[in-house]
Amino acid sequence: MTVLSSSDSTIFEAQIAETLTSQRDFFATGETQAIEFRRRQLTRLKAAILERQTAIVDAVKADLGRPEYEGYFEVGVIDELNYVLKRFARWAQPRRVGLPLTQLPGSAWVQPEPLGVVLIIGPWNYPFQLLMSPLIGAIAAGNCALLKPSELAPATSQVVADLVKATFPPHYVAVVEGGVETAQTLLKQKFDHIFFTGGTRIGQIVMAAAAQHLTPVTLELGGKSPCIVDRDVNVDVAAKRIIWGKFVNAGQTCVAPDYLLVHDDIKGEFLVALREALQAFFGNQPAQSPDLARIVSDRQFDRLTALMADESVVIGGDTDRASRYIAPTLLDGITWAAPIMQEEIFGPILPVMGYRDIETAISQINARPKPLALYLFSRSQTLQERVLSATSSGGVCLNDVFLQVAIWGLPFGGVGDSGMGAYHGKASFETFSHLKSVLKKLFWFDLAWRYAPYAKKLGFLKKVIGVS
Repeated sequence: MTVLSSSDSTIFEAQIAETLTSQRDFFATGETQAIEFRRRQLTRLKAAILERQTAIVDAVKADLGRPEYEGYFEVGVIDELNYVLKRFARWAQPRRVGLPLTQLPGSAWVQPEPLGVVLIIGPWNYPFQLLMSPLIGAIAAGNCALLKPSELAPATSQVVADLVKATFPPHYVAVVEGGVETAQTLLKQKFDHIFFTGGTRIGQIVMAAAAQHLTPVTLELGGKSPCIVDRDVNVDVAAKRIIWGKFVNAGQTCVAPDYLLVHDDIKGEFLVALREALQAFFGNQPAQSPDLARIVSDRQFDRLTALMADESVVIGGDTDRASRYIAPTLLDGITWAAPIMQEEIFGPILPVMGYRDIETAISQINARPKPLALYLFSRSQTLQERVLSATSSGGVCLNDVFLQVAIWGLPFGGVGDSGMGAYHGKASFETFSHLKSVLKKLFWFDLAWRYAPYAKKLGFLKKVIGVS
């Protein structure tokens, strides 16, 4: 689909409407519901991704300065695709539900059915993977889809557009490229589901627009994901895992540890271990490291540098606006009132705070919006259970970070301000499905207990509903 300028907005909106009409007409044929049709489309998508893996990696390097190794995280969506290909036919089968004696003879089941035409709006931080992953679920569930890549990752947006155009007819899956005005035009249309990944503020706009058509939404947002480090840990291993998970993609990851709460007894030792891990990963001159990504835009760069201004830097702090480079940075002496603690960082800056009492730490976490992820490093089963039961977050990872997002059997999503709905694996299939309830009764046996006149039947009714 050709992207038009804002001066062509009326024509552009008409083209969008025409594409949606063609997708609704195609969906109405029922072809997308056939299991073999879905399998063929998923297989075609897999082949298209594998064929373009070098182009995908090159694109995210152009957009984000990502090293090749981290670029392949985008291609890693193939792993989820393989998982879904092996299982989606089983997920699509009706699932039997038992009946009470009063409903016999008969049968009941839950029958998944596709929603129709869905809109998927992708983010810039993982601009390929976070667009393809929900698309896999949409195809597996039997839908048509319209994709909107992020304009902040233009090279990847172009790869996505080329891939989809070469793989699917536009009456089945189509891509619309463009910026804010394009997104606004799309959100005026009626879809059967909207899947959005991005920031909380834009998520609110998407939800408000969807409400005009009573369109259901999945919002994959973010938040300040805390990482608690107990004194009973392997300090070196914990430090390496945290540094890796925080500084992948220069910290531009929705589940990156946003800040550390380290037990006072080991905080000094842990800061040393963090510093050593940073130096081991990126050397004494991180700006020269081939393994460190860059900030996506000047606007994000300026926001991040402002957040760490006037804070106590333990290591890092160097910046270069021309290349949008921010050194991996550790901050100490941070208070809860500091500007950097008021919003998601989404960059290569890690505040390290201390705590003495776990209940105080839990209270501080719970006083803030619910995060997308929560991390705890501790050998104590009691502490693990306490943190799990006393906090609320989209997901939890114990003694590691980040890796929970790659377990396809685990639903991934937020809660509260960090999002609504979930996806990955079966959760993606169900996100893009309506689970239709069906009850089937027979004619040959018909008890009179429910029919008027009701005289002498109340006692039986009370037994049936459990109040006698």
